[in-house]
Amino acid sequence: MSESLETQIKDYASRLDHLIRRGHQVRDALTQDSANPAAIVATRAWQEECGVAINQLSGGSKAHWLARAFSDAFLMRSAKGNAAEGAAPQEIVQRLLDVLTQAVAALSREDGGPIMIASTDVPPRRFEFVHNPELRQVVEQAFTDSRRAMEQGDFDLAMRTACGILESIITDALEQKGPTELATSGAPAGKIADWTFDERIAVAEKVGLIRGGCARLPAVARAYRENNANGHTIAVTERDARIAGQVLNVIMRDLNPGR
Repeated sequence: MSESLETQIKDYASRLDHLIRRGHQVRDALTQDSANPAAIVATRAWQEECGVAINQLSGGSKAHWLARAFSDAFLMRSAKGNAAEGAAPQEIVQRLLDVLTQAVAALSREDGGPIMIASTDVPPRRFEFVHNPELRQVVEQAFTDSRRAMEQGDFDLAMRTACGILESIITDALEQKGPTELATSGAPAGKIADWTFDERIAVAEKVGLIRGGCARLPAVARAYRENNANGHTIAVTERDARIAGQVLNVIMRDLNPGR
């Protein structure tokens, strides 16, 4: 874990601990007199601070599990689980306390937890080694999108986006080699654009652009173009998506050793 990330986690853990302690005070005040104007004002101010913290920890995504848990805390569920009218103030406070406790537990995990401020506080990954400037902008945005999809549990989108970036940066590197050098390395006939994903990986390895990192790619990742097309669908697991992301990072280092 980097020093900056560790500092962020400690800062947020301290902030959450402060919110939890204040939340207990707010809840106790409402329990004594839920109509007390001072207690109501204090509750609203506390809830707003909770909302800011949760928004930052969920990367600004309303689809993030933490953001959804925060929103659900304000709803009272019927016996069938449907949303009904608002819950009592002190019950809402207790639910928010439970959400804050979940956030603390997630931050306490060794890997930083499933919540990470990276979406808002960490600058996007740069792809200076990509020769095509237009492609560079596209893959930088796609890299952010892939991470966000992973955080939101959309493993299929996260994997496909990571593989699309991987294929794009390998293709960009191959195009710089030129057809003569590629041909002497046993490259397939025709344009690079007509090669399969596997063929591009194999040629990039033969000419020394990348090493063997792509060997870890699961079958569903290698066939990402065809997945969900023409009725051909293979379920993408969290492990598939994580490995695709890890391989992408390895290949990025291969293509830009000084990074």
